[in-house]
Amino acid sequence: MATTTAPASATDRPASLLLWRLLALLYDLFPALALWMLAGTLFTVGYTLSGHAERDNIAPFSALQWLLWLCCWIITGLYATLSWRCGGQTLGMRPWRLQVVTANGTAPSRRQLWLRYAVGTVSVLLGGLGLWWSLVDRQRLTWHDRASGTRMRRLPKR
Repeated sequence: MATTTAPASATDRPASLLLWRLLALLYDLFPALALWMLAGTLFTVGYTLSGHAERDNIAPFSALQWLLWLCCWIITGLYATLSWRCGGQTLGMRPWRLQVVTANGTAPSRRQLWLRYAVGTVSVLLGGLGLWWSLVDRQRLTWHDRASGTRMRRLPKR
């Protein structure tokens, strides 16, 4: 009895990890929210201690609020890049067995990881366009994969 094999073109194209990426992003939202709340608390305490009334809020679109947003972005970047640097995974990537590596399978540099994070941020701000790009890309890569020279791979079950 003859066995059939898949055509070569079907095996050349890697599987899409878009669903797994989105689920990992959802999971990573929770530690990020906790870090943002911590940063917001520190800013609020500092704002109150600098002489403002206890019920006074930081003014919308003020320099202090923009600084808070910048701090939240940096804190989230530190969470992501340090997690990727130590094992290639964030907390949200672990249940889905995803790992960030370079094109040749080694650990990425700090520069590559920060570039990945920055381009990923732009991608998310544009409605996830850089993530959706992986559906039409020949190698199933996102914008931040291409820009940073990194890849997302799915680890085998243990």
